[in-house]
Amino acid sequence: MKKKLGLSIAAIFCFLTALGQAPTYLNEKLPVEDRVKDALSRMTLVEKVALCHAQSKFSIPGVPRLGIPELWMSDGPHGVHEEQLWNAWDGAGWTNDSCTAFPALTCLAATWNRDMAGLYGRAIGEEARYRNKDVLLAPGVNIYRTPLNGRNFEYLGEDPFLASQMVVPYIQGVQKNGVAACVKHFAVNNQETLRLDINVELSDRALYEIYLPAFKAAVQQGGVWSIMGAYNKVRGEHACHSDLLLNKILKKDWDFDGVVISDWGGVHDTKQGALNGLDIEMGSYTNGLTTESAFGYNDFYMADAYMKMLKEGAVPMSTVDNKAGRILKLIFRTSMNRERPWGSFANEEHHNVARTIAEDGIVLLKNEPVATKQAPLLPLDAGKYKKILVVGENATRNLMDGGGSSTLKVKKNITPLAGLQAMYGDKITYTKGYESGRPLYDRIDEIPSAKTDSLRAVAIRLAKEADIVIFVGGLNKNYQQDSEGSDRAGYGLSFKQDELITGLVAANPKMVMVLISGNAIEMPWIKKVPAVVQGWFLGSETGNALANVISGKVNPSGKLPFSFPVKLEDCGAHSFDATVYPGDKTNVYYKDDIFVGYRWYDTKKIKVLFPFGYGLSYTTFTYGKPVVSAKAMTNEQTLTVTVTVKNTGNVAGKEVVQLYIKDEKSTLQRPVKELKGFEKISLNPGEEKLVTFTIDKSMLSYYNDIKGSWIAEPGKFEAVIGASATDLRGSAEFILK
Repeated sequence: MKKKLGLSIAAIFCFLTALGQAPTYLNEKLPVEDRVKDALSRMTLVEKVALCHAQSKFSIPGVPRLGIPELWMSDGPHGVHEEQLWNAWDGAGWTNDSCTAFPALTCLAATWNRDMAGLYGRAIGEEARYRNKDVLLAPGVNIYRTPLNGRNFEYLGEDPFLASQMVVPYIQGVQKNGVAACVKHFAVNNQETLRLDINVELSDRALYEIYLPAFKAAVQQGGVWSIMGAYNKVRGEHACHSDLLLNKILKKDWDFDGVVISDWGGVHDTKQGALNGLDIEMGSYTNGLTTESAFGYNDFYMADAYMKMLKEGAVPMSTVDNKAGRILKLIFRTSMNRERPWGSFANEEHHNVARTIAEDGIVLLKNEPVATKQAPLLPLDAGKYKKILVVGENATRNLMDGGGSSTLKVKKNITPLAGLQAMYGDKITYTKGYESGRPLYDRIDEIPSAKTDSLRAVAIRLAKEADIVIFVGGLNKNYQQDSEGSDRAGYGLSFKQDELITGLVAANPKMVMVLISGNAIEMPWIKKVPAVVQGWFLGSETGNALANVISGKVNPSGKLPFSFPVKLEDCGAHSFDATVYPGDKTNVYYKDDIFVGYRWYDTKKIKVLFPFGYGLSYTTFTYGKPVVSAKAMTNEQTLTVTVTVKNTGNVAGKEVVQLYIKDEKSTLQRPVKELKGFEKISLNPGEEKLVTFTIDKSMLSYYNDIKGSWIAEPGKFEAVIGASATDLRGSAEFILK
């Protein structure tokens, strides 16, 4: 239907142009502001209000009378969701909507590779375009504050600079297809517990330094066309109609010219929605995911109730003109853009993209020999082993199923077991080891203890007979795992996996742990397990990517986008009382303030299990001494810091060179150091490269909430070069005059 409508618009335009009567809003050669102004002048109030709320679960109406088409949205962020029924959460039962599953965004962040982010955005944008989706509800950029947050796997880690750098090319890649990216969830949405009502109280410093930068980069550098509001409140206002977030910060300070879309069920008041920056209301009278509405779409807050307020003068008519104008601009950029490409869907090229990103983001956490004078356990040489035992439900489980709105129906699903079998053939034997049950959204599917014990006993017996064991476990998309709608119940592994791992490594010390998760976990067995691979949720090509890294066909180069604390209490959000997480059922107080992730561990001198920015390789790298181009700079100047990096091993590899800035003295307390640059470089054996970073005033600044502005205080700074947040290879001092 949409293609026919698009062609009819083109035909009408050509016909009217020939007659010299084409309306301005149809002329794509004219400035978009002129087109919007002309279309608004032709629209009735009913048509304007209709644009401001849903007409189905995932669409809003256009203006049929004027030939302006509908706007269709799709869930992401790791693939294009299956087609759904018009007014239900059930799948429509199509047979041609099985997508490519790309790696979860934690994996993308772990690549520390801007090129991979652009590749990801382009490919998923092509899939959305092919499916005639105008808005992709992705990516997510909320900050990793606690390892218990059920949606951390959808986000880009604990550091605002890393998230900012990775989100921009993703957005640009998507929008090259004439599909709007919709960055979410704006803002301070860092837990699923009480997510619909919890009110976040935090300082201006935490807001501006930690929780807003990735959104700001999305707007000002990425040019994103839409943003989704969050469920939670911020300082007493629901985020989907927050005067502070939407009017003052997003639209005034950042000059955002796009559309604010509510999360599904995130609107609570007509007047606030009218006045406080919301543009499109989606999914109200539901809980955002499961409960079907008994109301019609005219019952939405921004429908008949809004119309009534407008007619009575309770809210200005200018509000609807502003909202409709923004929505028209989005339609002109997407569904009425006759120049956008056609896209492509679930093809081999996209599967290759998914595998390449997965391989680039897999992190090697530990790789030690089982005995002295032996080589590290990985890469796993097939010639050394006759019997390779694979254990773990995640080796065969469909990990695209469950997890809330990110669940996907996929065309291709290469499981870890399938990938290992393709690599090592009949040397592979498999046993389940544990079981987790069905991916239920609101409760745990209990597994009888007798069954769990039996599965564990079989796995341990087989481990004794094997030459080497590969355990594939971790988290999944079940309730209280990595899933929307619930936070994790604890920091440890569920389904008695810790007991299983301890039993397996006791039976056979040659063991590789493959952790599938979007979160850090507790590792009580870490000293006994010689090799650990952080595998993330890797999408359609999971098995092939893992097998390529485990075998050494691909040298691992991922680095952690968040820290792994030893125990939960080490984390800043869990170092206080329940009011700091998960809150007192009304408010949650961010007493950890700006000290999130490595900023907290540095400041408190807490040793972590695996630090931010950490990841091993099958080769080794040495760093030269960092050199600054000048010993001093002014606010108007920049300087460069350079460092040489050499591959001193025997195989080609990639290294992520990280720049941290340390302020020696400041009026207000600052973190010990902060990430302000990174480059991922490829090096052949013996090859050396020079890496250059440019330092400007913005990289030295912090938000002074007393003055209400960003400031860079004169004084001494250090440019610190590291291979992780704790593996610091050198530094160079300079002065800001």
